[in-house]
Amino acid sequence: MTLSKRCIVNMLRMGVALFFVPALMSRCASMMTPTGGPRDTLPPVIVNMSPDNMSTRRPLTKHEPIYIEFNEFVQIKDQQKEFFVSPATRKKPLVTLRGRGIVVQLRDTLEPNTTYALNFGSSIRDNNENNPLNSMRYVFSTGDEIDSMMMTGYTADAYKADSVSKTFIWFFPVDSVEQVAEYDSTLFKYKPRVIARAEGNGIFIAQNLKPIDYKVYGVADVNDNQMYEAGTDKVGFVEGVYNPSKMPDFAIWYDSVRQYVTAEPQLYMRMFTDKAFRRQSLSESDRPSQHRANLYFAAADPRIVKVRFDSLPDESITLEPMTRGRDTVAVWIDYPSELIPDSLRGEITYFKHDTLNVLREVTEPLKLNWHLVESKEEKREREKEEKERRRAEEAGEEYKAPKRPSKFLHKIPSSAEVNPERHLEASFEYPLARIDSARLLMTFTDEKENVEDLPVHFVRDTANLRKWRIISDWSRQGKYTLTIPEGAITDITGLSNDSLTCNYTALDPDKCAVVKIRVSAPENERYIIQLLDGNNALKEEKRDIVAGEVKFNYVPAGDIKFRIIEDRNGNGEWDSGDVVHRRQPERAEFYANRDGDEVFVSKANWEMELDMNMRQIFAPVTMKSLARMLDERELQRLKKEAERKAKERPKKNRDYDDEQNRINNSMNSTGNMFNKFR
Repeated sequence: MTLSKRCIVNMLRMGVALFFVPALMSRCASMMTPTGGPRDTLPPVIVNMSPDNMSTRRPLTKHEPIYIEFNEFVQIKDQQKEFFVSPATRKKPLVTLRGRGIVVQLRDTLEPNTTYALNFGSSIRDNNENNPLNSMRYVFSTGDEIDSMMMTGYTADAYKADSVSKTFIWFFPVDSVEQVAEYDSTLFKYKPRVIARAEGNGIFIAQNLKPIDYKVYGVADVNDNQMYEAGTDKVGFVEGVYNPSKMPDFAIWYDSVRQYVTAEPQLYMRMFTDKAFRRQSLSESDRPSQHRANLYFAAADPRIVKVRFDSLPDESITLEPMTRGRDTVAVWIDYPSELIPDSLRGEITYFKHDTLNVLREVTEPLKLNWHLVESKEEKREREKEEKERRRAEEAGEEYKAPKRPSKFLHKIPSSAEVNPERHLEASFEYPLARIDSARLLMTFTDEKENVEDLPVHFVRDTANLRKWRIISDWSRQGKYTLTIPEGAITDITGLSNDSLTCNYTALDPDKCAVVKIRVSAPENERYIIQLLDGNNALKEEKRDIVAGEVKFNYVPAGDIKFRIIEDRNGNGEWDSGDVVHRRQPERAEFYANRDGDEVFVSKANWEMELDMNMRQIFAPVTMKSLARMLDERELQRLKKEAERKAKERPKKNRDYDDEQNRINNSMNSTGNMFNKFR
């Protein structure tokens, strides 16, 4: 297709996008006196624009007010979030109501030979029923012509794989931004020349582009300030540059369910939350208890060489990151309480950014103070005990202090249903100094009341000093009783447990499903397979997956899904992207069978077998495969909606089969949703 023909085609497509909604609505609406009939569900219809839409040679200053008139009174809702100008002006235009229309007053000097678009989103609604006029745009140019090229795409959360709605899509002409191999500063140094926005289904239609190369970014602008804020706004980018005149053709149509124009996506953008750059330094420290101090760093993942204190041996100090970003680090002091001074003096050696933002090793002093603060209740108890001691001494009697509950804090479940593969989890307020395993007792009582002693031991979590797993043989059906005698567990503060008796049962495999997965994967590639419930809550995950068989033995009955992560660096977790260094996030995809189903139903005492071909799941995304995926997800969404409506209707009026047939016939009669209007 030649450039001139393509421009004509895109002009026609733009006409559909601009006028299809009002045209459709005007065919359905008629002006008449209300008679108390059906509720009005139609959006306002544009009847006049002055100056005309798509006008050219508009002045750069002394702007004539723009008046857009409708067939009924309207209201403006969520203007701050919905209304935007492409390209953005320094001062946002004023939008006010007048009669049956709105007035837009431009307040900034415009750029020469530039196509501007006023995008109203869904902010224009009728005054009575609040019906939105979606996708409304007013376009004009300060030059002799309107830029007429178009481009489409789809924005999705890189981890959840769900659509990201209302994402701003920013287009930067390649010849207007610097090209540096080591980093990408486009989002921080330049303003986009064209701005589009994704609809609720994550699909965007960018209009009024030039037939030139663009760098394309997506920004979920949380603060509605037309600025990218790293660490706050989700961001996405596509590799390479894109020229709308060289892109494949796409379909465009009006979605009568969602009531806005949508299209077949040409680009696929995976959105993620990037880390904001922060200069590393030790910003604060405190000591909330005698055996613990906290170090607060200005940036994530501090490189700590050593922490030492003058009055404590080095081996008594243990460091533990307390937050996901590791910017808060706990200092645990494993030393007798009576030997730890209230004032600790020492130093920390770590890597800190200098004035040139280069990390360099530095040593800084540390001073951490602590003193015991009694509560009113503790003070009353102490004074009462001292009074009784004096009374006993005056009477020549031996004083025995009353026994009080231990202040040893723990989270050992008193009862639970244990997954035999994951054992039982316990956690403590402080790291443990000692566990007397010989005093722990685990007994198993079967259905005939036969009692058997079982071995039991605690194993510490490798990533958390205060988390442990209670390991035993949980494979049988019956009653497990764990007895922990008083003083069997002691933490670094010297506190020990009171006597504990806990009762457990093991998950019954007959009440669970088993899922066997045959994995086909390239050699040396590793993956993570996550088992989710119907609400996308993580139930279990398997890491370091390679080609072979994976088995989930205790799958709860109900809806389940599987998310697969392409673990490129083999660290056992999903890694986000980096827009500055142009590193895409690791791919995470939901498994779908040949019928496009992503949700499966597990039943008690069932066995399910699945085949996962990682080459297919993580195949390069093409326009065709993306359209097919969205088509299948739309069908699943419609089925769920039909199920929900069927459940809400009174039982005597339910006809779920008819609803299913209506959806299937609708999809079949028009072809797949991404093949309309070819």
